[in-house]
Amino acid sequence: MTAPSGGTPAPLAVLGPDHDGGRLADVLPSALAVLGVHGAADPLGLAPRLVGVRRVAVLLVDGLGWYQLSTAAPYAPVLTGLAVTAARPIVAGFPSTTPTSLVTLGTGVAPGAHGVLGFTVRVPGTDRVLTHTDWAADPSPLRWQPVPTQFERARAAGVAVTVVSRPEFGGSGLTVAANRGGDFRGAAGVDALAATMRAALTAGTGPTLVSGYHPDLDRHGHVSGVDSVPWRVAAAEVDELLARLVDGLPSDAALLVTADHGQLNVPAGHRFDLDTDPRLRTGVHLVAGEARVRYLHAVPGATDDVVAAWSAVLGDAARVRTRDEVVASGWFGPVAEEHLARIGDVVVICNDTYAVMATRTERPMASRLVAYHGADTAAELTIPLLVVRG
Repeated sequence: MTAPSGGTPAPLAVLGPDHDGGRLADVLPSALAVLGVHGAADPLGLAPRLVGVRRVAVLLVDGLGWYQLSTAAPYAPVLTGLAVTAARPIVAGFPSTTPTSLVTLGTGVAPGAHGVLGFTVRVPGTDRVLTHTDWAADPSPLRWQPVPTQFERARAAGVAVTVVSRPEFGGSGLTVAANRGGDFRGAAGVDALAATMRAALTAGTGPTLVSGYHPDLDRHGHVSGVDSVPWRVAAAEVDELLARLVDGLPSDAALLVTADHGQLNVPAGHRFDLDTDPRLRTGVHLVAGEARVRYLHAVPGATDDVVAAWSAVLGDAARVRTRDEVVASGWFGPVAEEHLARIGDVVVICNDTYAVMATRTERPMASRLVAYHGADTAAELTIPLLVVRG
């Protein structure tokens, strides 16, 4: 995969937390600044470009990384045109995974503050591993993720706020954690999503914020691989969605399009299995995270031994660090004390196109996927921001 424009890092280069470009956490605060919400910061500098805009739609396309734009180009002419005229790269949070990024977008803060620190994490004080995408009401979303959302802030300032996503996501723990404050509208498929977002955007005359979520590109990337035939079909559907949203966009409206992460294909020869290698199981009490970023909770006193064993087995395929080292690196942002135990005693961050499977611990399908994400390469962390004015 090549970059859509020059001057960007190689897709598998590791990005640092000191990246000085825009971030996913900046998108909604900047949108609120455009809408005139008092005190809203505008780190992306959108307000001067969108003077007179009173309606903002934000669409998050799951899995549409910056480095997937050029891959999608043959199947997505509208997206390609916008990528040339209206796109800039920004970075998602770490880990580069959907639950973490959705809450980062919704709250406007880094993962260390909001606490949704991975696809799966240990519930402190228990042996339970919480899968954020299957999260209902336990633990309480308001306690697990205590930071007010940007949607709540917008509503308090008199902005009409609507969140549009798949009907089955309504009321889920992740939706409450990321999107509380918005009126939820269920919409399945491109047609319904486009129609529901446009209806909400044009329903009133006052300041309006609409957030939409489209998951299919990510799903087909995982199951079939980036640039597979199903992925290409999904890219064409994203293009149709953008065409419907852009066509007839009111003159006082703007559409912001972004993503939660990119993806990369992981070849069979680059897969380790922690459940079939006793060296990777020794001293490990509980495993969380996902294939590209593993959280290992060690038995008491075994942390150093786990670091040594995993470093020896994985070699250059991963960086094996203690929790304290990763927190100190700054990737999570400042981590609230109550969130620290959600991170493993040992954190394993895969390099290049390597991954660590858990064929017996996790659902079988998780080890049969083709594409993955979660780590800190440019391919996974770099996402687009497209800004379209009516």
